[in-house]
Amino acid sequence: MSDRFSALLLRRADDALVLGHRLSEWTGQAPTLEEELALANLALDLIGQARTLYALAASRGTGEDEDALAYLRSDREYTNLLLLELPNGDFAVTIARLFLYAAFADPFWRAASASRDGDLAAIAAKAEKETAYHLRHSAEWLIRLGDGTSESHRRTQAALNRLWPYTGEMFEAEDIVLVAADICPEPAGLRDAWNATVEAVLAEATLSRPPDGWMQSGGRAGRHTEHLGHMLAVMQSVARAFPKSQW
Repeated sequence: MSDRFSALLLRRADDALVLGHRLSEWTGQAPTLEEELALANLALDLIGQARTLYALAASRGTGEDEDALAYLRSDREYTNLLLLELPNGDFAVTIARLFLYAAFADPFWRAASASRDGDLAAIAAKAEKETAYHLRHSAEWLIRLGDGTSESHRRTQAALNRLWPYTGEMFEAEDIVLVAADICPEPAGLRDAWNATVEAVLAEATLSRPPDGWMQSGGRAGRHTEHLGHMLAVMQSVARAFPKSQW
């Protein structure tokens, strides 16, 4: 069970770290100072979630500390969603991705707060409060962009169309042993809640839901796009250049 639990923690930690790093890349480039600060704070929330999850995984038998799990693994050892490693694109892409993921992460952490594992339940309870804000913030921006100018509407619809084939991976089956033991929720059971949130916000934003079809997958099994390798080369450069350094 410990190996299964550690793998669960790493999946969720990798999601948070990768998206947190992508959001941090907007520092100095966001369209307004207020939004730059907001995206930086969202990134800090996610990186904080990653730290607690990595630390718990390390304490449950991975044999590595949180820094090694974050900075000294290869891209094939990461199990994050492909959606989260894609380049930021323009502001519409970043907001659409954050919304699509937060609409899933919020109910996931809410359900996980009832986990029979007390440590995970505590992490989930804190993470849900943060992702609830992430969802509200990204939804407000999506509505503003979708129901704004013709150009912002076009860009936001294009962003949704581009990202939609990556959303199916969020609902891939979780470890059946952990689900049966009430350690974590089954992602497929969250699809109705995700659909309801997405459809309501898209309607208000005057955006069209892209058609469901073939979905990208592979991130959970360590098969990633070329973008993750480039991202890790930047993110891990200092830790690899100065191993075991103390700050």
